[in-house]
Amino acid sequence: MAFKNFRIGVIGRTLLICTTIACWMYLLLHTQYYISGILIVAVTIFLVINLIRYVEHTNEKLSRFLNSIRYSDFSSSFRDQGLGTSFKNLNSAFSKVINEFKKERLQKHENYRYLQTIVQHIGIGLISFDQQGEVELINTAAKRLFNIPTLRNIDDLEDIDTKLYETIIRLRSGQRSLARISVQNEPLQLALSATEFRMRDNNYKLVSFQNIHTELEEKEMEAWQNLTQVLAHEIMNSITPIASLSETIHTLLKKNLSTQNGAYRIDHESFSDVKDALETIHTRSHGLIRFVNSYRDFTQIPDPNFQVFSIKKLLQHIKSLHKGEAENHDVSINICTDPDSLEVTADPDLIEQVLINLTKNAFRALKNTGNACITLIGGLDEHGKPIIKVKDNGDGIKAENYRKIFIPFYSTEKATSEGGSGIGLSLSRQIMRKHNGTLTVSSKDNLGTTFTLRF
Repeated sequence: MAFKNFRIGVIGRTLLICTTIACWMYLLLHTQYYISGILIVAVTIFLVINLIRYVEHTNEKLSRFLNSIRYSDFSSSFRDQGLGTSFKNLNSAFSKVINEFKKERLQKHENYRYLQTIVQHIGIGLISFDQQGEVELINTAAKRLFNIPTLRNIDDLEDIDTKLYETIIRLRSGQRSLARISVQNEPLQLALSATEFRMRDNNYKLVSFQNIHTELEEKEMEAWQNLTQVLAHEIMNSITPIASLSETIHTLLKKNLSTQNGAYRIDHESFSDVKDALETIHTRSHGLIRFVNSYRDFTQIPDPNFQVFSIKKLLQHIKSLHKGEAENHDVSINICTDPDSLEVTADPDLIEQVLINLTKNAFRALKNTGNACITLIGGLDEHGKPIIKVKDNGDGIKAENYRKIFIPFYSTEKATSEGGSGIGLSLSRQIMRKHNGTLTVSSKDNLGTTFTLRF
């Protein structure tokens, strides 16, 4: 039975069902045509079933739509004709939703391919693996770095280098580490960084690998060149006057030394010159010895003896040590700790030496400064880790010296009995590295300098 409209179809089928029921009632009550009645009942049942199927067409369409979304099958179309405005609107809504899903799926696929292209072409090696060690991702850079075609399980890296494998397993999210390995007799100095994430109810670790061997060699060469220049400068400063004075003594003795009755004689003036030259040689020789001892101290820093101690008490001790010097130079020393109960785990003796070095530097920076002030600050940084600052209100560090102040034996002023040998800042930074911490500096012209110890 064909109808042009869904409503007409439903109404027509309902009327036919009612008509057949009425006919059946009439035959049952007023006639004895039992066979005809049975046929009418069969027709009625057929019409009811037809009506149910006709109405359930909407539910079937909705079920087909939801299954298309469930199984990501966006090839279905909803274009039934001749079922009225309501079905036309329903088909239109279904088609729009399907098209939106197609766009989202296409965009998702494009984003995935974009990210895959970036991951595969980036110069840093990337490996991602789950808790069982199954590798989910290894990019081209990592394959080239370890000279492997593929990697199925992270345990296979143990065949390349055991220490590298152990470092990867130990790394936690946000941690960094360095590893020195050799792949086919080629040395690699790797900087490792790890992050952890959760996906599909499983935990994953993503580790990045960057070969910094070349950069480290360049920095090492630059450091050696800077150190060599400073060493040559300091040694020549001592050797040159010694060599010159030795030549002077030799000339004086050759010209003015005479023999009389088997004894050597020299005039008083020449003797005085020789004596002065020998005293100068003695002084410069001892200066050179002190310089060599300083170098030895720099290369023989003891391992820290870690203890928990109060930062406030340490800063008060530093202030007491410099009380006399502060009074002599008219410098005020202030202490600021927040909170007062702040403690740090470190070697108190080594950290005290660092603070003494920085405080003496501050005194030298405050020469000829009015209202000179040194502030010792203890507190927490933005990550909640302890920091100590030594701040002065001097003229600041000149631009040409800013990047060189941590070079061993580099000094902005001549060495004196009060300091300035150029070893203090280098030694202090080495001590902080022994503590797995850092020593940094910030300085502005006419606003002073601040050294920061981060633990």
